[in-house]
Amino acid sequence: MNIIDRYIIRNFIGTLFFMLILLVVIFVIIDIQSHFQEFNENGFTITDALRLYYPYYVIWAVNIFASILIFISVIYFTSRMANNTEIVAIISSGASFFRFSRPYLIVSIAIASISLLTNHFFLPWANIKKNEFSVKILTGNKKDTYNANQSIASQISPGEYLFIYSYNRQMKSGAGFKYEKFNKDRILLHELRANNIYWSESDNSYMLSNYYEKIMDSTGRVIYLNNGPQLKKKFNFTPDELLPESYVAETMNTFELNKFIEKEKMKGAGNINIYLNEYHQRTSSSIAIIILTFLALSLSSAKKRGGLGVNLAIGITCAFLYIFSFEALKIFSSTGILPSWLAVWLPNLIFGIITTILFYKRAYS
Repeated sequence: MNIIDRYIIRNFIGTLFFMLILLVVIFVIIDIQSHFQEFNENGFTITDALRLYYPYYVIWAVNIFASILIFISVIYFTSRMANNTEIVAIISSGASFFRFSRPYLIVSIAIASISLLTNHFFLPWANIKKNEFSVKILTGNKKDTYNANQSIASQISPGEYLFIYSYNRQMKSGAGFKYEKFNKDRILLHELRANNIYWSESDNSYMLSNYYEKIMDSTGRVIYLNNGPQLKKKFNFTPDELLPESYVAETMNTFELNKFIEKEKMKGAGNINIYLNEYHQRTSSSIAIIILTFLALSLSSAKKRGGLGVNLAIGITCAFLYIFSFEALKIFSSTGILPSWLAVWLPNLIFGIITTILFYKRAYS
């Protein structure tokens, strides 16, 4: 690694660090202003929020906007190098454009690797902390919606079905409970009904009140009947799996998320693509860092009339198009119009092709 490599890497990391600090300050100030009343109403001070919420919020925000921040950073410092004719001098000294781009590759791969590990393992932990605090400050209609009773009808394993007429996620209890188990020939083997069900934290089991239980053999003949005021029962699902939060996918590491998705597929969940989007996005967003680094390099490494301002305008436009296409395709995926993997990876594919064309055009110009 020569002096020029170190110079480019120092500029890359320095500009990115400045952009990150600027983003964090702006985001935290805006978020505090928007939630200031909610903090006060729920007994939290700004100091509490800065200690319990914003460290994890910052991790989430930086990770979400990492690829775009890197893109703008590369546009900015590379344009300055081009305007100062530094790039012309480097190329004129005998270095090819491919050789000039090597430090960009080194830094982008390093950041993408860190992002990959963060997305799959560290960010889910940060999201747990962030979401725990978010739930505590839910107010007004949001809180009413969160606490509202909901009906549940799902398949919990092959041949096992669960129905709850009215379930409250906050109280972890429900009314109108029914459990059914069938064999492979669709013959009912076990039926359990109860007026109410609630979760017992002490021994990780469910308590059923005013229950009625019926067990049949493989021919459907009743071999056991029982009823009573109370029954303790263990099932292979937890209250969190009964009615998953909309944000549950982002709080699991990739191994946990993969198992969760398989369970949701088995249950026939209608919103499975929301979880698949999160699963695929964890890798695609890291790869986007490398793609957008080289797109920025290709766009800003040649001196243009208008200089830095023109390059930044082009860069911001490209960043907007990337974010818009990514979010729009995720909506299409969530509604089932597109497969999740295609929706999440398509922006990278399109921008990857554009980047390749522009990079080689710049290299041989």
